[in-house]
Amino acid sequence: MRVRRHRGVCHPRAVPARNRRLPRDHSWPLTPTDLHSVLGTPEEGVYSLDFYGRPLDDGTLLRVVWNPPRSSNYSYGGRSSLWPNVGVGVAPLPAADRADARRALRQYALPELAAWIDAIRHAPETWALTRRSRSWRLAGDATVHCDDC
Repeated sequence: MRVRRHRGVCHPRAVPARNRRLPRDHSWPLTPTDLHSVLGTPEEGVYSLDFYGRPLDDGTLLRVVWNPPRSSNYSYGGRSSLWPNVGVGVAPLPAADRADARRALRQYALPELAAWIDAIRHAPETWALTRRSRSWRLAGDATVHCDDC
């Protein structure tokens, strides 16, 4: 699965295996469909998806980042609607570990991800004006998360 970027939003599309960015022995533990089933379909400027091309050094499999609204010189100083507030990234892992990771992420991390995004959207302004992140990695048959790492 490859992700095509268009105006700040990522749209997944099917890609032949030979065109994937991953080595043959790696795969992503989650699909865009898994994420959309929890988060809903991405609306422009709400969240974006990214499927990393290599495993992360710390073992993170799922990462979400909150980018607070910031004004800029574009659009007369206002925040562009093309910039998503929430970025969700999925890191690959060895293909042999995919089934266990997928089960654990779907069971534990995806509900936590949805709750985290909902909490961010309803957080007080002073809290939401700071960049926040949360990441999940495997811990046995479950997942553990780390805030702002």
